[in-house]
Amino acid sequence: MPKVIKITRGLNIPMLGEADRILMNAPLSDVYGIKPTDFHGLTPKMLVNEGDLVKIGSPLFKDKANERIVFTSPVSGVVKEVVRGEKRKILDVVVAPDGKQDYIEFGIADPLELDRNVIIDRMLASGTWPLVRQRPFSIIANPADLPKAIFVSAFNTAPLACDLDFVVNGNEKYFQTGLNALYKLAGRKVQLSVDARNTKSQAFIGAQNAVVHYFDGPHPAGNVGVQIHHISPINKGDVFWHVDVHGVITLGRLFSKGYYDATRTIALVGTEVSKPRYYKAIAGARIYSITSNQTQNLDDSVLRYISGNVLSGTRVDEKGFLGFYDEMVTVIPEGFKPEVLGWLIPNPKRFSVSRTWPSFLMPWKKYRLDTMVRSGERPFVMTGIYEKVLPMDILPMFLLKAIMVNDIEKMEQLGIYEVAPEDLALCEFVCPSKIEIQSWIRDGLDSIRAEFS
Repeated sequence: MPKVIKITRGLNIPMLGEADRILMNAPLSDVYGIKPTDFHGLTPKMLVNEGDLVKIGSPLFKDKANERIVFTSPVSGVVKEVVRGEKRKILDVVVAPDGKQDYIEFGIADPLELDRNVIIDRMLASGTWPLVRQRPFSIIANPADLPKAIFVSAFNTAPLACDLDFVVNGNEKYFQTGLNALYKLAGRKVQLSVDARNTKSQAFIGAQNAVVHYFDGPHPAGNVGVQIHHISPINKGDVFWHVDVHGVITLGRLFSKGYYDATRTIALVGTEVSKPRYYKAIAGARIYSITSNQTQNLDDSVLRYISGNVLSGTRVDEKGFLGFYDEMVTVIPEGFKPEVLGWLIPNPKRFSVSRTWPSFLMPWKKYRLDTMVRSGERPFVMTGIYEKVLPMDILPMFLLKAIMVNDIEKMEQLGIYEVAPEDLALCEFVCPSKIEIQSWIRDGLDSIRAEFS
């Protein structure tokens, strides 16, 4: 019996709208968008102009700070628009597909037979390098670094999250090839985490060139940051890389097919979806190419579309684009209806972590949750509730206070290198003070990173 790392602190949010294990093909989107804002800290430098013809794998823009890192088109067609915001900030690079799916050939090869630098060069040229992210700071990894380890989480515990066993089904060969590439990048076996109770796929449990770790517990047990904390905690100066399952499969396709294939399995979930299920779509697709005719409420003004999960995803509208790293689209009701004496009347339809509400008497019940915050920001007080949902040996309240006053030394002592915003998303969910904790964590990480540079 393998050793199981038991996570006792955390919270599974019981939401309605989980996807059925049915895979459909999403229709081709009218346009695809690559968003520089998906990559924190990136300052893009355009390599194309509106009207340029591109193929799958053609460079669209690069990182000004590290010009080796390029971002490529997921479809062939024409660059329709470069959407800019305030101060001419690039928000979207929009490509209209031609339906031909012409691609740039990067060559078929077995990564186990390639030199590490050749693998890096091929990933950089194809635009797949941004799939590799770094801890600390939760940013795109620097190809010049040699990581202490590479982590892959083969399960997701976020609300209504993808069943990654279902995602990898039929992609087992690509997943193993992707692991082999990561093995050569790290120079050691990949650290692969699985769910001790629910992971059944041999692609995960029987993976080669990987050390398999078994986890058991509530969300955020599936977060790679929590897994790193329990396997090999991050110290100052350490660099770890991590790739999600979709990223590993994409890398495997690059070496097996010889070109960049941005197709991924997306879960369309949420209480406002009439038939929650999985869709095969291309990264960067418009949201409505996936949600079309699937929302129960025809009035879009009362719906919240989220690229990602409800805790750490990004709010978009139906004409927005699927995020580069996102593997699900969530649709839930907006919360704008006022509630008279809502805080006084026990409501069996409302979920709460507090025992002042009857939801704790019905642990089996799932809820139709909306976006209502039910109050504004309040004084920041010590309650001890953060520690109940954060399975890491850090003091979140004191860390947040250190971030407030920008005390770099205190942040380091209190574990800032260990966390990313998503790791404290549950703290934000249960926060009685209604503090935007994830934004604070990002500010703290940016301060530390600026200090380094």
